[in-house]
Amino acid sequence: MSREPQTFENAITASDFSSDDYCGTTYAAKLLGLSVATVQSLVEKGEIEAWKTLGGHRRLSLRAINSYLQKNSPQLGQVDSDPRHRLSVLVVEDDEAARELYRAQFEEWDLAVDCSFMPSALEALMDIASMQPELLITDLNMPGVDGMEMLRALKRNQQLASMQILVISGLPKEAVKERGGLPPNSHYLEKPINFDWLHGYITALLVANRKWR
Repeated sequence: MSREPQTFENAITASDFSSDDYCGTTYAAKLLGLSVATVQSLVEKGEIEAWKTLGGHRRLSLRAINSYLQKNSPQLGQVDSDPRHRLSVLVVEDDEAARELYRAQFEEWDLAVDCSFMPSALEALMDIASMQPELLITDLNMPGVDGMEMLRALKRNQQLASMQILVISGLPKEAVKERGGLPPNSHYLEKPINFDWLHGYITALLVANRKWR
């Protein structure tokens, strides 16, 4: 790479952290249409430039990903990625069963939504500036970096100021308030997940997006 981006550990403590020039393997796999294991193999072979954070997480150059697409899958590289007609959603949930439930519901609804799933708040923080989701759906109680810490970090990123935040958690509202509360542009929904409400909420966002674009 022509220059090494700042470490992720330093980036998330900055007043306005950004990872526009790199992303993690999960998002890279989505961009390339490959499995995470295949992306990791390409990195190990040196076919896509990457480096690791202090914690051992792979970070991939977005420029390198685009170069790989143009060389190996030019038809993908020419796909219109303008998201104006779709809603980009990121779901952060450490429970695999819950993630699969979300996935099944989104597939059943067949809405104009591009949904990505992350198993941890740390992984989400690594990719969220690159992904620029319009809606973040997150749990709060997660191992390592939890949802509250993630939301506090996101408050410092002006690039994500317009992102809608939906917290779906088993924590009582009082406990959330005691831990500092949620960002002003967020909604709170207690578990179990009310998918009828969620369907209506996402449909309303899609209508709003079409109105303003």
